Parts: sequence; C-alpha cells; structure tokens
Amino acid sequence: MSAARSVRTLVAAGLVAGITATALVAPAVAAAPPKPSHAATQQALDAAVAEGVPGAVAQARDGRARWTGTAGERKGGDRFRVGSITKTFTATVLLQLQAEGRIDLDDPVDRWLPGVVRGHGHDGRKVTVRQLLNHTSGIYSYTEDPAFQEKVFGPGFLQHRYDTWTPEQLVSVAMAHEPDFAPGTAWNYSNTNFVLAGMVIERVTGRPYGKAIENRIVKPLKLRATSVPGTDSRMPKPNSRAYSKLSRETGGPTYDVTALNPSIAGAAGEMVSDANDLQTFYRALLKGRLLAPAAMKEMTDTVPISPELPGVGYGLGLMRQKLSCGKEVWGHGGGIHGSHSEAQATRDGEHSLAANFNADWTGDTQKVIEAEFCGTTPAER
Repeated sequence: MSAARSVRTLVAAGLVAGITATALVAPAVAAAPPKPSHAATQQALDAAVAEGVPGAVAQARDGRARWTGTAGERKGGDRFRVGSITKTFTATVLLQLQAEGRIDLDDPVDRWLPGVVRGHGHDGRKVTVRQLLNHTSGIYSYTEDPAFQEKVFGPGFLQHRYDTWTPEQLVSVAMAHEPDFAPGTAWNYSNTNFVLAGMVIERVTGRPYGKAIENRIVKPLKLRATSVPGTDSRMPKPNSRAYSKLSRETGGPTYDVTALNPSIAGAAGEMVSDANDLQTFYRALLKGRLLAPAAMKEMTDTVPISPELPGVGYGLGLMRQKLSCGKEVWGHGGGIHGSHSEAQATRDGEHSLAANFNADWTGDTQKVIEAEFCGTTPAER
C-alpha cells in the first residue's frame, strides 16, 4: 500500500522518406515509422531479476504502439495485486460524486462519518474529504501501528492471512494514536485516509465502495482483468506467485504470500488488475473520459510532499513526478504483500507504463519508469 518512490523512454521514431526511381518522376513515399525501442526498459526488468526479484513484467503504450516485457518467472498477461494504485480509483469515484452534486470534497469528514474520526486528538469535524484524498489530513496511518505490522506484515501474517478486517477496525487502529499534524498544515502518506474515503463513498451511495468502482470505472472501460475482491483471498488466473520475506531483513526465508484476505487494505489498496487494464484506466482518466475538466483540475492540483523531493507533488489520489530527463508523469505506485506495482503516464495520456515485481523486499520499480520514459538503463544511473 506504499506510495510510489521517486518517479520515471521512448526512443523517438524518425520518419524516413524514400524515393522510388522509375522512368517517370515518382512521388516521395513515407516508410512506416520504426517501432519504438524499449531496450532500456527490458534491461531494467532483467536487472531487477538479477537483484533477486523472482519475476518482473511491464507493458508500455505510446499512441497505438504496444510493448510487453517480462523477466524471470512472469508472463505478460499476469494479474497482480496493485496495492495503493487503488487510491486513484477511489478518488475518481469521489470526484464523480461531487460533480453530480452528491457530496462536496470540502465537507468535513464528520458530516458523512459522524464520530468515526475521534480519539487521541483526531477530530473529523476539522478534517475535510479533500484532505483525505491529498494526504493533508494528519490522520495517523494504521499500517504504521507496531502491533498491526507484526500481525499483518511480519511472521504473524502466516497465522492471520485469512482474517477479515472491517474498515471500522482499521480506522480504530489509527485512532489509538496521536495525529501526525493539524489538518491542512503538512503532508504525510496515510492509508487510513483512503479507508475513510471508501467509507464515505458507501455512506453517499448506500453501497460498498467497490460496487461504485465497478459500475463507474471497471465496466465502462471494460477492464476485464480488474476486480475489487473484498474479502476473497484467491487470485484470479492467470497470475504469478507473490513472495515476501515477512521481515525487514532480506536474508531470511522467502514465503509464498499469494493468498491473503485483502480487507487489510480496503479502499486504500485491495484491488487486482494487470498491466493492460491499468494503462487503459490511467489513459482514460488523463484524457478526460472519466472526469470533466473542472474535476481533473482539482485532481491534478498537487501539494508538495517533501523539500527533498521538489519534483514530486500529490493531488487527489494521483501523483505527479518530474523525472531525471525532465519529463513529467502522472500516476501512482502500490505495494502489498509480495507485490510492487507502478502505473504512470504522460499528462496527455499518450505514453503510459504499468509494471509489477512479485517481491516486496528487493527491486526498484523507479528504474523501470526512468528507463521507459527517459531511456536510461540501470547502469547509466
């Protein structure tokens, strides 16, 4: 459920004109443009496997051109858990509901979830829905709770992998801690924000947030590999296995963590998809097919996340990153047990990338992003 780390080329294809000589003067004939090279992207996938990732997959689109690369134990059509990429779907639904006049993102959270954000200094009357979506609420992230980490991300996972967590239980974990800061005064990534956002969607629509995502995004875009599994621990096929060390140490045993109850993530990170569908979603979003211009302006109005990362900003469930070559991409990263994913695209939605590593202790997906959009290989960096 992690955010993208720092964030992510396409070799320009020249148009070669040819002249065919005949007895008469023949017109110039434009040869078909050569296919873009994704050599650097493939090298980044290979390098990740050399570093210990069991398998890596990436797919890129530039206009109508498509490329898929794999390394290690992967296939191009694998489905995987996308973690925090779920957040962009959740935010999109809330922006749609605002456009329909059913909610105002500047409403206090307490209007929709009275009394839920309370305890140890948290106050839902002072936090807005917008602040949930851009991580300026100050609400503590339940995934930072030491006891939760031990039970869900540490060795305790093996015993509790099929446990169901309700959104209320996840929020209660966060409410046992002090806020990170006063609402609107700083930025800090909190998975609790988006668990609450999912609860707000349910309160507004009267149905689980996942149904709203399915009806408003998945079905209209025909995202056949994308699902909101709820409490279903199974992975739909085709999929690759997911692996974790279940420890901060990288030298211990490796565990198969493919099966898990994704209610530990909820609207902050439970979804399943593949590289093709993720690109379809982000391209449609950035091209204005899901939100009107006014809503997209709100979504892409970013706040700085850190003085150390001046080229990175966070909007409403959407991150902007300026890459080493000066290019700018929009999207989100996502991490969950045994899975690290990225989905990024240029602002016009024309050049996109989605990638996944089936390990959570090694490999750097940022290198794949830089390779695709800037053409730099891991050795060159």
